Amino acid sequence: MRLLFYFAAILAGAALSFEGAMYAELGNSIGKIETSFYNFFIGSIIVGLMWLFWGKGKLSKVKSSPKWLLVGGILGGIYLAIIVMSVPFVGVGITMVSVIIGQLIMSMVIEHYGWLGSKEAKINKEKIFSVVSMTIALFLIF
Repeated sequence: MRLLFYFAAILAGAALSFEGAMYAELGNSIGKIETSFYNFFIGSIIVGLMWLFWGKGKLSKVKSSPKWLLVGGILGGIYLAIIVMSVPFVGVGITMVSVIIGQLIMSMVIEHYGWLGSKEAKINKEKIFSVVSMTIALFLIF
């Protein structure tokens, strides 16, 4: 079962590269911020439909949730806008490898300290080697 989720994550990453390339091109046509808005607008409709049919949580509890947990929406918007702006300048490969390096570094820090309810996993030489390897890959792609 775990292997299935690894494969699904790889597919999600592949889809993200397609999305970055497509939205960079759309950004040239309609504008970069407008492209980000379009993405979230259409995504909201799709997720809203999924919520109506399959949602089991309680959206009303968002009011009582700690407000700092709601920052994710802001980060998602900033992330997408940066992708849409970066791809035309540096390309899909460099943008995506840079994103992965940022994700690796921050996930290591989050897990090292057990932040945000994550399982604590100390930084080790293998994790550091993975970041160094990805950074070398970034320079080789460049």
